[in-house]
Amino acid sequence: MGPVEWTVVVLVVGMRLALPLTIPYYPLPGVLACLILDAADQTIFQQFSGIALDRYQSYDKALDIYYLAITYLATMRNWTNRPAFRMSRFLYYYRLVGVVAFEISQVRLLLLIFPNTFEYFFIFYEAVRARWDTARLTGVAVVVATALIWVFIKLPQEWWIHIAKLDVTEAVKEHLFGVSADASWGEAIAASPLVLVALIAGAAAVVGIAYWIAHRFGPSEHHPLRLKADPLPPGLRGAELYRTARAASKLFDRSLLEKFLLTGLVSVIFAQMLELGAGNFRLGFVAVFVIVNAFVSQVLARRGHGWRSVATELAGMVAVNYGIVAVLVVLEYVLGLIDTDAPLGATAFFVFLFTVITVLFDRYHTVQRVRAALERGGTVDGASLRADSGA
Repeated sequence: MGPVEWTVVVLVVGMRLALPLTIPYYPLPGVLACLILDAADQTIFQQFSGIALDRYQSYDKALDIYYLAITYLATMRNWTNRPAFRMSRFLYYYRLVGVVAFEISQVRLLLLIFPNTFEYFFIFYEAVRARWDTARLTGVAVVVATALIWVFIKLPQEWWIHIAKLDVTEAVKEHLFGVSADASWGEAIAASPLVLVALIAGAAAVVGIAYWIAHRFGPSEHHPLRLKADPLPPGLRGAELYRTARAASKLFDRSLLEKFLLTGLVSVIFAQMLELGAGNFRLGFVAVFVIVNAFVSQVLARRGHGWRSVATELAGMVAVNYGIVAVLVVLEYVLGLIDTDAPLGATAFFVFLFTVITVLFDRYHTVQRVRAALERGGTVDGASLRADSGA
């Protein structure tokens, strides 16, 4: 690839890595921006003949997993409706297990059995939160919304993509614009510009009708439009909060187990998609990372050090984790004690993604745990936090 192609790839991949980081703070706009970029990146790449697309599907699916992981972690930080959060956690891990099973077996039916309902459920909840008080969203409403999304949106979509193996963009180009599937979007629009106008008008009509139905038959709006995440209460802010909460926690608890489950499943998926080797070593690699990261955070907290922000914690843990990689590289290439059989560049990329997920899990699980303690009438530095350290 030439310099222009490399610039395009770096910019697009950089955006796909950066945009999900907006989701914890701007949930609905962040998710929609990620969906739009996910739909557009292949088209962008196709405009440059020097960009090879033979591994596009692996790259695309891997970054989808990264984006969905951050979306799930955002629910830990922001969602106060317990039934909705429990449903989101179930839907997320249900899909994650299904993707692992598919990557190992390559049985496409599994993607239909384990649909990605979580993504659209997240959009539903955040659309409700934008105008209404989510505390009034009952458990029954959560279950009904999930069932409707599962049956009428995700199952048809998963069947179309994974069973029928049909491509939406190709179908639109061939049947609506009347051009070949490999034609560029510029050529398609030039061939039938009125089709584009009709599609935009149709989309606007659907949005307008949906808004009218919600406004006409739904409850009255509880507040003006909110696209930014609700601010954390004063009791859930500040570096001292995170330091105190982590100092009061146990190293081996249920949160460590969930973090290992999350990072372990994600690592297996990444390894299969990116063709990294050494499966048994990989799981041990993840276990070491999870424990070392938790240990470092707890030791620093008990010695009075608190991370001032997510950015400073991310930078610090990136340094720790690449230090671990450096040690492993020495063990592999110099001493010959281990054999990871994994490309160094892919490993470095994986460690970065792993670090982001781990740091956000630690931050937002702390918010969730402290919020639960405060709701029970506990204190940030009291026995209530130590009693809740396994939550």
